[in-house]
Amino acid sequence: MFRRTILAVLATAAVSLGLPALAQSPVKIAVTDLAYTQAVAQYFEAATYQSSSQLNVNRNSLSASEQSSGTYVAGRYSYLEQRELGSYTNDIKGALLRGTMFHLVQGKGFDAGAPQPTKAEQVLNQIQTGKMAKPVRQPEVKDIIARIRKGEFNGADYVLFGTLSSAEFRDTLSPLQGTNSASYQFSLDILADFSLISTKTFEIKAAFSAQGAGNDTKLLSSRGDIVPPNRAKVMRETSQTLAASVYEQLTDQLGYSDPKMARGVRQPMQAGQPMQVQPQVQPQPAAIILK
Repeated sequence: MFRRTILAVLATAAVSLGLPALAQSPVKIAVTDLAYTQAVAQYFEAATYQSSSQLNVNRNSLSASEQSSGTYVAGRYSYLEQRELGSYTNDIKGALLRGTMFHLVQGKGFDAGAPQPTKAEQVLNQIQTGKMAKPVRQPEVKDIIARIRKGEFNGADYVLFGTLSSAEFRDTLSPLQGTNSASYQFSLDILADFSLISTKTFEIKAAFSAQGAGNDTKLLSSRGDIVPPNRAKVMRETSQTLAASVYEQLTDQLGYSDPKMARGVRQPMQAGQPMQVQPQVQPQPAAIILK
């Protein structure tokens, strides 16, 4: 009884001083891969054909018969493909691990449902049976509430959900004035929308857009040099700048939306700058001077 009273007093004092409460369970966050939808078009053909022929020849007559039947359908079919981009989130997780006291939970990958028959198979089935196949509703990668209820993020208190808005590679060739050389730049720009959502109340704690960019520049002479760009370097820079932007905006908004969660942030970080973790200095014991 006395021990419980002491713990309660210490916890109250810690809260009043703005310190994390004793025995308080750490906040657990699941970081999803970047969700995206892509328009896909495909050409399809569906055909059935039956044919038979018969020829009878004798000394006095000649007869022939033929039967044929066929159906042919062709066209283009467009649909939206829903997927997750399995890149550009590891640096976000690393920034949270280094800069906060949050615990990260690995969620399940997006379940796109059972494979659906192709458009050609659907049309062919309709021709053969005369029945139109009913469309089956597929899970939506952006329906984060349904995914939470489905149990894809069990054990997490919050889900940092990201949606890819734009990803664009660029090739730029710029002649250098006064020389016979040119500057070749290969770059990648990514824009993504993020939301930090409670898995219990579905409350949004933070919402923002973050951008990542990376580039590789080569100097080309007039001799027709061919220098392939360093794609790995460009993608790495893009991932790191995206993570820095996510970390900066997330921790900034938590200071306004949930000061209690904001206490779990160790230090701020500017977008585009690598995080510098300050080493923890152990307190030195006080020196005792004997006189």
